[in-house]
Amino acid sequence: MSYDRQWVADAINIIEADFNRSADTHLIRLDLPSLDGIGLYLKDESTHPSGSLKHRLARSLFLYGLCNGWISKDTPIIEASSGSTAVSEAYFARLLGLRFIAVMPKSTSQQKIDQIAFYGGESHLVEHSGQIYAESQRLARELGGHYMDQFTYAERATDWRGNNNIAESIFDQLKREPHPVPRWIIVGAGTGGTSSTIGRYIRYGQILGMGCELCVADPENSVFYDAYETGKCDITGQKASRVEGIGRPRVEPSFNPNVVDHMIRVPDAGSFAALQYLEKHMGRRCGGSTGTNLIATLSLISQMKKTGESGSVVTLLCDGGDRYRDTYYNPDWITKQGIDLDPWHAALEAFDKTGVFEMPMDCCTAH
Repeated sequence: MSYDRQWVADAINIIEADFNRSADTHLIRLDLPSLDGIGLYLKDESTHPSGSLKHRLARSLFLYGLCNGWISKDTPIIEASSGSTAVSEAYFARLLGLRFIAVMPKSTSQQKIDQIAFYGGESHLVEHSGQIYAESQRLARELGGHYMDQFTYAERATDWRGNNNIAESIFDQLKREPHPVPRWIIVGAGTGGTSSTIGRYIRYGQILGMGCELCVADPENSVFYDAYETGKCDITGQKASRVEGIGRPRVEPSFNPNVVDHMIRVPDAGSFAALQYLEKHMGRRCGGSTGTNLIATLSLISQMKKTGESGSVVTLLCDGGDRYRDTYYNPDWITKQGIDLDPWHAALEAFDKTGVFEMPMDCCTAH
């Protein structure tokens, strides 16, 4: 065996050892008022070593690159990211002693940039999110590095049939609950990898026939919802999502609308108001994508209550709120964005009293 082959074998063992040290993430039951027979669960992905759902993806992408022969002991790693994937990849790059460069829009929170630096990574900032792809390719080409390209490989790097992916973990943790097969699983889409993994697992495990469906929540300035509604995957947008980690101005190759049963578009004001609602009921701060997920989740719970359904509903707590102190939890930032949270606070308070959630502004959904 050559030195490089031995290095790859050692690198894979390092990643697997890190996984073995990390217990699975928690599935938290959130007891809100007026749920009446509906169990609401949050899969807490913030407890991964690098602090977010993207830890799973980063681990899979490194293993995929190593086993494909794309990464060796001297390979610089480059990634296009809005922040959280870059943080997690910087974590794994440090484990393997590899140089890591994150190509991100200038709007990325300073807390994420600081975390990348903490793990020894470098941040290469561009003006807007549409530039991250070409710039990552350029850097990889000039440095002789490997462009991870999460947006292409997310849906294929993870084994959707099991191997402790997020879908298998959710169903294992629900086994002793009153409703072990959820009526809905709700996730956001950044690359589309998580929704593809869960959607395929539901079909592979023949859970679809048990009434379980997948809903994707999409924020403002994202085209995933429009692509799902129209069937056109060449749609592009002009603005970046304000909810870091989800929402894209183009339909990413890893997004598979065929395994999605329902989509809900969530206004940013709803996402950010939901963060304060969660802090009130959980005593914790969460990231913006968790707020987007929650608004879609409460909408579906409201529909279930109107039709007299009982059951369980699962969504993701994607990362913690400490990464967003300067944005989502900063009243001045909210004001500068021209966002009014008051109508959403009122709608969330009404949900606590009645169990019915009505969005305060028009928001189309697709079935």
